[in-house]
Amino acid sequence: MYAISLGDDGVELRPLEPWHAEEFLAHLERGRDFIGQYIPFGSQSTDVPSARAHLQRYADMRAADTGFLHGLWLDGKLVGGVLFLNFDAEQGNCEVGCWLEPAAAGRGLVTRAMRLLIDWAVEERGIHRVEWVAAAGNVPSLNVARRLGMSQDGVLREKRPYRGVRHDLEVWSVLAPEWRAARARDAHNDH
Repeated sequence: MYAISLGDDGVELRPLEPWHAEEFLAHLERGRDFIGQYIPFGSQSTDVPSARAHLQRYADMRAADTGFLHGLWLDGKLVGGVLFLNFDAEQGNCEVGCWLEPAAAGRGLVTRAMRLLIDWAVEERGIHRVEWVAAAGNVPSLNVARRLGMSQDGVLREKRPYRGVRHDLEVWSVLAPEWRAARARDAHNDH
């Protein structure tokens, strides 16, 4: 399969497939408390069969062109990932998301990986609107949205009940023309 290097620090972006279930489960166990602070991602993956089923759901979404997962490997070890949710090429809309175990936080991995995903969505698939939704308290996630040049669309007050608390959700987005303009500025500033 393919792997995309995200720099010279040993980070790769690869498809995360059902056959990665054991590695995925071990990764979730290392980061479960951290990953689960604001999102239930992986909470149903408690053994290898349930981890495989979780990954299979995303493989099925990828086959249906409605979403998919990519893992982030640091020095050959799965440490997190990025995903497309609600991918709708016909309408030109998608939602992106991420998760990381603590050891991988603070390295810019999600931002680097997300730039590749958004480039692909906009340039290859014709996506017009890329959306990011995060709990208002999830500052690291909101900071990624900012670094990606997204704008805050609004706050859905007390939208998500999670762990006995109703969380406000912030909705951020970037539109294809904004993304292209920012990427052109970045390329110009690199020279």
